[in-house]
Amino acid sequence: MNITIIGDGGWGTTLAIHLSKKKFAIKLWGPSASYIAEMSKTRLNPKFLPGIKLPDNIELSSDLKSVLSSADLLVFAVPSKYAITVLKQIKTAKVDLNKKIMVSVTKGLDDKSLKRMSEIITDNIKGIEVAVLSGPTIAMEIALGIPSTAVAASKKMKTAKTIQAIFNSSTFRIYSSTDVIGVELGGTVKNIIAVACGVCDGLKFGTNTKAALVTRGLTEMARLGKAMGAKAKTLNGLSGLGDLVTTCFSPRSRNRTFGEQLGLGKKAKDILASMEMVAEGVESVKAVHKLSQKLNVSMPITTEVYNLVYKNKNAMQAVSDLMTRKTKSE
Repeated sequence: MNITIIGDGGWGTTLAIHLSKKKFAIKLWGPSASYIAEMSKTRLNPKFLPGIKLPDNIELSSDLKSVLSSADLLVFAVPSKYAITVLKQIKTAKVDLNKKIMVSVTKGLDDKSLKRMSEIITDNIKGIEVAVLSGPTIAMEIALGIPSTAVAASKKMKTAKTIQAIFNSSTFRIYSSTDVIGVELGGTVKNIIAVACGVCDGLKFGTNTKAALVTRGLTEMARLGKAMGAKAKTLNGLSGLGDLVTTCFSPRSRNRTFGEQLGLGKKAKDILASMEMVAEGVESVKAVHKLSQKLNVSMPITTEVYNLVYKNKNAMQAVSDLMTRKTKSE
């Protein structure tokens, strides 16, 4: 099978390495011809996956039409803020992708249409079948072969099982699901809660605070999920609770790290300017905040993260406002 990974960030590169070990023919596409040329020469991705050698059987390319034409399976690993731009480039390439499968591993929503990534892909590429892969997946850990898990989801269980078989290995265990909404939503909301947990780390709070945020964050995820038609068991599973815990506690989490810098008093725009990789929670909180208002879903932690990032609210004031809300039953 010929597999093309669209996106040479940390996660796309990690999946290219993982799948190459399973003896698939892998092509990894990136938008910068000069960076791809450097990666081809050094067999390293220093910006996004430092220190990890790329196997020789991974072909690197910035020629989108070429890598699309040869692919049996496509993996979409582009940050959500760039997703529509790249999808338009795919359309412009005019390659027949009818009846092929595209696996979205992008976590986030479009902040204008409020659509999930699988919906955006379907809107832009007619005739393609879309699946998603998500879970507690810190890229570096998977690249190092540390035992990890994820969920492959598609509206058709047959497709979900196909993706499951392709990605599953002795170090990366994949489960199957038909709850695409739940799997994508879990991967989106968890990044927002991770920012909140990072803020608490920056403020030097303890485990009590973080445990509360994770628990009440899961509640917010479940409320939104119910309003959107997701299954509760999905959000309590790997792609919901599992991903939430990983992202909130891992020192490698970009979203937690971004939040920690907020908690230390830095401005969002300054933190982002210094980051090489994308913290998806920064974009996601815009869309989820809008969506919660549209669906009339109470998401107080999400609201405060939005205020911190986009309204320059003081972190201690945000904590105080959360703690002094009207009391209620759990």
